[in-house]
Amino acid sequence: MQKTVSITNDGTTINFSNNDKFKLIAGPCVLENIEQSLQISKFCKDLCLKYNVEYIFKGSFDKANRTSIDSFRGLGLDQGLAILNKIKDRIGVPVLTDIHVPSEAEVVADVVDIIQIPAFLCRQTDLVTAAAKTGKVINIKKAQFLSADEMLNVLKKVERYNNSNILLTERGTFFGYNNLVVDFKAVARLKEFGYPVVFDATHSTQLPGGFWGSSDGERKYMPALASAAAGVGVAAFFMEVHPQPDFAMSDKTTVYALDQLEIVLKRLVEIDNVVKSL
Repeated sequence: MQKTVSITNDGTTINFSNNDKFKLIAGPCVLENIEQSLQISKFCKDLCLKYNVEYIFKGSFDKANRTSIDSFRGLGLDQGLAILNKIKDRIGVPVLTDIHVPSEAEVVADVVDIIQIPAFLCRQTDLVTAAAKTGKVINIKKAQFLSADEMLNVLKKVERYNNSNILLTERGTFFGYNNLVVDFKAVARLKEFGYPVVFDATHSTQLPGGFWGSSDGERKYMPALASAAAGVGVAAFFMEVHPQPDFAMSDKTTVYALDQLEIVLKRLVEIDNVVKSL
């Protein structure tokens, strides 16, 4: 049985379900400044309105898993949450951010609609249970080193605290050194657990550590991977987007250009309508 997971923002409820029209979770990899965050969130909201797609803004206040110690990590908890609050107030959309240590869970829960567990950290019991205890919707990214079936153990950690507000995100699996592959059978398998499944279309193009001092990526393949996921049928797409990808302060080789997003979104809507007979 397929579950429905819901968030409510300004009196509007958004329902995530593998059987319903997909939602778009999109924003910069890392929050760089308030002006850019407002630009991205407004652009995505307006585009989604055009195609009748419900939208959630994502942005990280800290990227604790950067390859190099010299890489830009973000603006920090206080400034990051302030930006996310302004996005909610000014743009009127729900927001998502990730946490890296258990102590961040309750503080972040006061602001965001969805708490995200990074892929590398999805087996960290203290982190997962701290997020679960907030009662918030938890988006858990499947680790690059785990099979779909192994995510059942992660689910049980959240369910133990009577929280069934769970989204599961596929973002690719390690394929040798510095490469990822997406097994779309795994997407189908994750759906069998009953929870809404999200496809991370941009991180799936990553080449982890491919620059040795940072990760490389092949963003040109994002539309193909996203289209394949739409063919399987998912509850949402996760995409990192930027007005000038080559100048992004994190994941510049995988973030997708805002001015090219409409072409992809239109295609995904068309596929989704056919697959789900919408």
